[in-house]
Amino acid sequence: MAVDDNPPEKTAGRGSSRARALLIADTALALLAGRGMRGLTHRAVDEAAGLPTGSTSNHARTRLALLETAVRRLAVREGEVLGLRELPDPADGLEAFADAVALALHRTLTGRRDLLIARYELALEATRRPELRTIYDTEGRPFREPLVALLAAAGSAEPARHALALVAWCEGLMFSCVAGSFHAEVPGRTELRADVEELLHGMLGGERR
Repeated sequence: MAVDDNPPEKTAGRGSSRARALLIADTALALLAGRGMRGLTHRAVDEAAGLPTGSTSNHARTRLALLETAVRRLAVREGEVLGLRELPDPADGLEAFADAVALALHRTLTGRRDLLIARYELALEATRRPELRTIYDTEGRPFREPLVALLAAAGSAEPARHALALVAWCEGLMFSCVAGSFHAEVPGRTELRADVEELLHGMLGGERR
């Protein structure tokens, strides 16, 4: 996979410190997706982003700081792709819930596979760096907590357990379709919705109020 020549903030200009910080973070994610963890260096970010030598080091002086920058930016971008602000009202029913999950999965699998690959690289690195694990887990909490709350409101007697089961199913599906044996067979949104509905009804069908 090639490094993205135009990450979201690259064309926004390099004048402000915020624009440069976003450019560095987006480029780091692109390098992780395209070259893996070994391909992520301060110099590589400078070169890929078209920045003067030393720019990335000035922003993130250590490798841990660079990885933290990537994790925090990844959380923002995945939140946009997954549509955390678009979660349905529990009163809309399981069908609306299933449709929202299917849409999030479809967006990721068809448009942002690079973010998934970058996340896999960071997740594995976090297993070897306790300090990065803390950051990774903290950034992941905003994804998990709304799901637990939504399942509780939908009638789950064990929302934390059901959230784990749903997330594990979604993660397994995405891994299989991006890096596993089904990488060439991405399900359509209709198929995904049917699968999610079956899963939700299996978990909540008998508990739905």
